[in-house]
Amino acid sequence: MTELDPAAVIEAVARDPQLRAFVRGGEIAVMPARQAKRRLLLNEVARAFEPGVHYSERTVSLFLASIYPDYAALRRYLVDEGFLDRKSGEYWRSGGAI
Repeated sequence: MTELDPAAVIEAVARDPQLRAFVRGGEIAVMPARQAKRRLLLNEVARAFEPGVHYSERTVSLFLASIYPDYAALRRYLVDEGFLDRKSGEYWRSGGAI
C-alpha cells in the first residue's frame, strides 16, 4: 500500500499562492470558507491518495489528523465533494486531479 505523506500535502498547499494563507505551523490551520478555494485545497489533499488503492478508515483518519485538527470534518469534505468514496470502513480516491 502507498504511504500517505502529510509533509508533501502541506508543502503543496503552502506553495500555492491561493492556499498558503491557510497553512500555519506545518498544518492546515483554517478551512477556506469559499467553495472554490476549499475545492483547490481538497484536491491537494486528495492527490496524496493513490488511485485504485483502498485505505482503512483508521489510516485515513490518522493521515488527515496529521494535517488538519478537525480530521473528521476534512474527511467529510473529501467525501461530500467527491474526492474520496467510502464503503464498509474503506476509503479510496474517486476524484480530483492526478
